[in-house]
Amino acid sequence: MQKKTLLATLLLLAPTLSLSQELKTADEYRAALQDKFANPGNLVVDRGEQLFKEKRGPKNTSLEKCDFGKGPGVLKGAFAELPRYFKDTDKVEDLESRIMTCMVKLQGFTPEEIKKKLFADQRANEQNTDLEAIAAYISVQSDGMKLNPPMKHPKEKEMRAVGEALFHTRMGPMDFSCATCHGQDGKRIRLQELGNYHNKADAQRTMKTWPTYRVSHGVVRNMQHRIWDCMWQMRLPDVDYASPATVALISYLTDQGRGAVLDIPGIKR
Repeated sequence: MQKKTLLATLLLLAPTLSLSQELKTADEYRAALQDKFANPGNLVVDRGEQLFKEKRGPKNTSLEKCDFGKGPGVLKGAFAELPRYFKDTDKVEDLESRIMTCMVKLQGFTPEEIKKKLFADQRANEQNTDLEAIAAYISVQSDGMKLNPPMKHPKEKEMRAVGEALFHTRMGPMDFSCATCHGQDGKRIRLQELGNYHNKADAQRTMKTWPTYRVSHGVVRNMQHRIWDCMWQMRLPDVDYASPATVALISYLTDQGRGAVLDIPGIKR
């Protein structure tokens, strides 16, 4: 009831409020959402656990032997140390790309099968995809831990550097870069304040709450979706899911947010 009342107030008073009043009301609305135990994303986490432990795919096996960097089957603290270099693929992988690796190697799925449906379509009132749910479950096993992605292997350092370069590269018909929106203090889109990810505090504030339940979408969203959506808003072609480009950007942003205490799943408008 409190959430609905605040939202209704925001919509009704927006035409007459000053900018400072609008921002204050929006902040109050967002604060009302921060109820961890009432977070609908927890239902997605529960479903993700079932899918993680279920025997699936051509090889009829679960993902319980997947190594996310802490050893086969060890999930506690794994997400907090991703992206990272994996010797078996000779690549730096984030959570979603690593899940895909294990779905292919352990369960026998093809990349094409996995990529048929990557994101829930909120316009069709769809529930989260299997991959999104599994990612939500694994990430929550690091809730309350500090982001601490390794940065020792040469490929980890290289991926982070590529991500930083991409963050500042202008591209597309709008001539935008990530830094266009997230490279200066005090920027916003309508009532949404935009973090300056050159600023460690802003980067930490953002990165600690992903994956997050998006109230306006009705589903849990991960950072792969956030990158894809930002690219779409920049009017760029769809970026390939779990591609080196997306992993590089996530590597850079995660390193910028290093030290943040994870509070996941988050909950946002």
